Amino acid sequence: MFNKVSSSSPNPTAGRAKLVEDAKSASKLTREQLMELEEREKTPREKLLDTIITICPLFALVLGLAEYLLLPDCNPNPMPHMYTAVLAVLLVLYAARFALAKLQEKKGNKKAIRNLRYKAPLFTVVMLILTLYDYLTIKTNFFTYPLVPCLNSIMYAAFTDRATLIECAGHTLLLMLKGYVLGVVLGLITGITCGYSRKVNYWIDPILKFMGPIPISTWIPIIAVLSASLSGGALFIIVVGVWTAVTNASRAGVANVDKAYFDAAKILGASEAQLIFRVAIPAAMPNIMAGMTQGMMTACTAIMVAEMMGVKGGLGWYITWVKSWALYNNMFASLFIICLIFTLVTKTLNIVKKRVLRWQIGVTK
Repeated sequence: MFNKVSSSSPNPTAGRAKLVEDAKSASKLTREQLMELEEREKTPREKLLDTIITICPLFALVLGLAEYLLLPDCNPNPMPHMYTAVLAVLLVLYAARFALAKLQEKKGNKKAIRNLRYKAPLFTVVMLILTLYDYLTIKTNFFTYPLVPCLNSIMYAAFTDRATLIECAGHTLLLMLKGYVLGVVLGLITGITCGYSRKVNYWIDPILKFMGPIPISTWIPIIAVLSASLSGGALFIIVVGVWTAVTNASRAGVANVDKAYFDAAKILGASEAQLIFRVAIPAAMPNIMAGMTQGMMTACTAIMVAEMMGVKGGLGWYITWVKSWALYNNMFASLFIICLIFTLVTKTLNIVKKRVLRWQIGVTK
């Protein structure tokens, strides 16, 4: 009887093994898979609404094509089919992406359709704004021509003067990255040292309080007088702006690290270098990355101010040069290129930030 009861009773070792196996399986789930497990089943009406929102960019692109092709132009428009080709390519690409996402959804992978559904409202609004801009410029002449050119004229100007624009864009990007990297390196050294050492912070803090509130443009006349090279002066302005932002963020991050972390590390026998590189810096990394992002914004502003004030090269200089010749199409083309470059640089920094801070809640691959 005893043997019969023992054989029918659950095996605690097998139960623990099953729990461990379930835990390992759960740890391998991605964030999207966890969301699918927790998400309730949508009603047919909600599914229909999601589909309509997802295909709204297609309707916006068709509307933009119809507005551009069917309405007559009020002003000269060289090579008018450039904008038509761009809209057609965007229409085909989005339709192909939507079809591919729906195909993946049928196979059980909903990540692509979720991303498309999330970005669809933004795509739609951007396309509607571009359509309205085109209507107010070349179709109705609401904005004065040629002070505010249409989209096709801007694209034509960028195409005809592409060699100069590429050269100026490379000059701007190179100068900005040099100043940004140097400012980040100096800012990390200063900020981490100030946050960790009160003695160093005693001497650096007054400098930060003095230089922090000074606008970037204020340095231009000073650099013009003291610096023999405007390019060197522009580099100095970028470095100062980035250094201030990164130093303040790094110092605050290290200073706010929980003291219990340092005490625990000292008990385990950590050296001063290990306290800095294994405890202080990892714990302060969210603040450091926030300071690097702010420093990038400062660098973007500083490079434009410096180039427009006299640096012989770059997109800022190009804007000033074409404006003096009343080439407003080229000026708007350079503005769009500036926005594109700064968007790509910021996007790259955000990717690095997500990678470095992937351990945070809500930050995944």
